[in-house]
Amino acid sequence: MPVPDSFRPRVLRLLRPLSRPGFHLFLTGLLMVLGFVLAHRLSERAGRDELSALSTERLGLYAANLAAELGRHASLPSLLAIDPTLQALMLAPQDAERRRAASQTLARVNVRAGTQQIFVADARGQVLSASEALTPPARLNEAMAQGRTHFFAADPTTGSTDFYLLHALPQPGAAAAVIVVRFNLAPLEATWVDLGLRSQGERILCADDQDVVIMSSVQAWKYAALGHADPSRRQALQASARYPQPIGPDLALPASLEVHQGQQVQLPLPGARSTQPMLAQQFQLVPLGLKLVALSDLSEVRQRAQLAAWGGAAFGASIGLLVLHLSSRRRALRQLTQAQADLRQTHARLEQLVDSRTAELRHTNEALKTQIAQRLQTEGELLQASKLAVLGQMSAGLSHEVNQPLTALRALARNSVRLLEGGRHDAVATNLQLMDDMVERMGRITRQLKSFARRADEQLAGDIPLLASVRNALLLLEHRTRALGLQADVDVPADLRVRAEANRLEQVLVNLLGNAMDALDAQGTPQPGPLRELRVRATALDGGRRVLVQVQDSGGGMTDADLAHLFEPFFTTKPAGEGLGLGLVISAKIVREFGGTLRAERLPQGMSFEFDLAVETWEAARESDDV
Repeated sequence: MPVPDSFRPRVLRLLRPLSRPGFHLFLTGLLMVLGFVLAHRLSERAGRDELSALSTERLGLYAANLAAELGRHASLPSLLAIDPTLQALMLAPQDAERRRAASQTLARVNVRAGTQQIFVADARGQVLSASEALTPPARLNEAMAQGRTHFFAADPTTGSTDFYLLHALPQPGAAAAVIVVRFNLAPLEATWVDLGLRSQGERILCADDQDVVIMSSVQAWKYAALGHADPSRRQALQASARYPQPIGPDLALPASLEVHQGQQVQLPLPGARSTQPMLAQQFQLVPLGLKLVALSDLSEVRQRAQLAAWGGAAFGASIGLLVLHLSSRRRALRQLTQAQADLRQTHARLEQLVDSRTAELRHTNEALKTQIAQRLQTEGELLQASKLAVLGQMSAGLSHEVNQPLTALRALARNSVRLLEGGRHDAVATNLQLMDDMVERMGRITRQLKSFARRADEQLAGDIPLLASVRNALLLLEHRTRALGLQADVDVPADLRVRAEANRLEQVLVNLLGNAMDALDAQGTPQPGPLRELRVRATALDGGRRVLVQVQDSGGGMTDADLAHLFEPFFTTKPAGEGLGLGLVISAKIVREFGGTLRAERLPQGMSFEFDLAVETWEAARESDDV
């Protein structure tokens, strides 16, 4: 039914407070409280049901395990009753020989069955034969009088619970004797204690027919009463000789507990100052007269309930905020409708502004396109210049590395001329072979420098002798050592093999040895001596898995300023025209590809260039060669 026009203003006045922000905030708070309470109750109930189902399942497993443990030896007394030795003992109970034979039989069975004790007692409870010397438990006469087949009793020495199995043994002309098998439940209780230490959320205890705890995963609860025990009942329990120690404090558990649903109780835990809420469930072992009680910690359930409650509060708040948003949106739409008239008035001015701005944007866009084209052209030119610089650096490095083999070829050619004049053709043939090797070496060097900037597949490192590479490098520089009057001191084991590529390793050694000779040549000393030394050393590192190669000289050394720029391209301390400053850069690159690092160290007299390599083979024996 539509509302008449005359009533609309009055309705709007009545509904106006409901559209104010204060009302929506109050509604949001109310929804938060309702969501908090409802989610907390539902989550706590679901958590308790889940915990109860899980605890019920575990309680059944504990009960089955306990029943299996107690029934493991249930048939042993009846089997012993038909043993001929025991039947012979019943015919003459006072015969010492028959008692000794029966004791030996019981001792063998006790060891094989894994029980604690087996003995035969007469109707008065006197031991006739036993697997070992013992004192019968105080409850034996009571159990025999009541015709029981089993009973529990505490071990006064260890405080643990023992289980006794009884079986009647007929005795001619007298009351029936009884066979008693005793075994200890301490191993089973130890598993409960271990479970209680590893899982703080669940405790298990077992009570006898007097509601006294005889086994528990919490040792402080052992021999405590489940319910309330007044002083007279405590005195009667203590006088029954069932328990080795006084009855502990009451646990204040209800007399009957549900198996599936359980009941919430408050129990003080050992070491805790306050009680803790727990879910108690009970399982009856009627044939054994025992009660299994599982106590599950409700702390986690409460924490989940609190989290769910805050989630419910957040959900209620979100609903309230959504209502507030819709109300605000409604007010915004109303304001937007009122502002449409103003927008129509300014629409013409906006169109003019848009047209002018569009023209400006077109002009700016054209300018940006021009700048982008110029930038791309500049980047292409810079890239081409970078390529030309790299090609120049590679050609300079090629001329630097080829210069050393050419020097060796020049020396060998001059030596061959002199040998021809002397008629030593065999030596000339040897020099020609060496020259051919040098030419081949130059070819390999140029190929290596060509692929220097990248790691190629054909440059994989192999197993090579280090001493051979050192000798080859010294052979290339033999003309310089002869001219300087030097004798290199080489301390490298002959059987040391490293992980490297022979040609490139010789290239590094030639460069380092050549720099050392330049430093010695700069001293100007005419004859060798303590101040003119050239040394090559190999020292074990990392337990013999790596080797440190050192090339040392006794030259003038370097300053701190020179050391800071030593491995920079085109930096050299040599005079103009004698070096390009690329040798150490290339050598450091090669060593790095071998998995090592090239370093420079100042000595008290001279310099030491060293690098490390991986060792393939290095026997215990070492040999030192002087070249």
